[in-house]
This record gives sequence, structure tokens and C-alpha cells, in this order.
Amino acid sequence: MIRRVGEHALLVETGSLAASHRLDARLRLLTDVEEIVPGPETVLVVGGRADQLIPLIEQLDHAPMPDVGGETVEIPVVYDGADLADVAALAGISADEVIARHTASEFVAGWLGFAPGFAYLVGLDPTLHVSRLDRPRTAVPAGAVAIAGAYSAVYPAASPGGWRLLGHTTLSVWDVTSDSPALLKPGTRVRMVAT
Repeated sequence: MIRRVGEHALLVETGSLAASHRLDARLRLLTDVEEIVPGPETVLVVGGRADQLIPLIEQLDHAPMPDVGGETVEIPVVYDGADLADVAALAGISADEVIARHTASEFVAGWLGFAPGFAYLVGLDPTLHVSRLDRPRTAVPAGAVAIAGAYSAVYPAASPGGWRLLGHTTLSVWDVTSDSPALLKPGTRVRMVAT
């Protein structure tokens, strides 16, 4: 389903994250689009006039399928997070098992949100699905590796946050000086590596 969002944007309901990633990749082949914002089951398309975008989006079904998420980014993680022991207790496993399950998870960057460069990583081992903190921290450092619910993430910059901290990385996932500031774009495969 395609819904108009003002005069210059459309919200395309895709029904799944995989379909959002495929549509995002196909839309990037168009020159008439100013901005594309994929989400878990939608893609926001901004640019030109909405009535001109609809036929373009409908034609994408016949476009060749671009490679989606072929790249794998390895993130080196020091598992020394303030919440590692709490996550282990909540999951009913040891801290070593939390680390083993986190590094064995096959993550994919689902979408960006919350802050620039903050990628929601899907694919977290279900045993590690734990709730957010009851009371968020006022400060989480850049590079913090965290989990909440069914997701994992790397904090791109220092900010408040309510996710449970497993460790940290020195790998920068957000660089405003780069032509492509976000290291983890939707569809990117991600592997955590204990260091």
C-alpha cells in the first residue's frame, strides 16, 4: 500500500523488513528521489511530487534486483559492559554464554533511528531478548554495545540511553566527515567479534 505524506512524499507499506530493504535498494536506482528512509515495515520516499513518484515505485517491480546487504562489517567488542552480569541473570545463563550468544548472532542493520548513525540490529539470539532499563542512563558513551528487546546496537555518539550495556568498541559507526557518514546502513550484515 502506498500512502501520500504531503505533496512531496510517500509512505510505502512493505509488510516486512526484508521487503523494505529490497525497496530501499531499488529506490536508490532512481534519480528523482531526494531521500529514502527505510523502516521495519515501511519506506518513506521524499522527492518531486507524490503523484509522479507513484508510477516510478510501481515500475520498480520490473527493475533488476540490486545486491542488498552483501557487505559484512565486523565490530570488535570488549565485553566489559555495566549490564553484562544483569543480562546474564535475566537470561538465566553465564556472562560467558551471553558473550558467546551475542557474537554468534547473525545481525543485519534493520533501520536507522533514535540518533544519526544508530542502527537497530536485528537477529539477536532470542535468549538475550531482555527489557530496556527501568530508568535510562543520562549518559551512554559513544561506542557502547548494547541490547534491548530483540535488538542490539552500537551507540554512535554519547547520548542518554536505556539499553543494557554489554561492552564497547573503538570502531566509529558515525563519521560526519565521510561521504557516507553511517557505517551501518540498512541491509548491512554485522558480526560482533570479542576482543
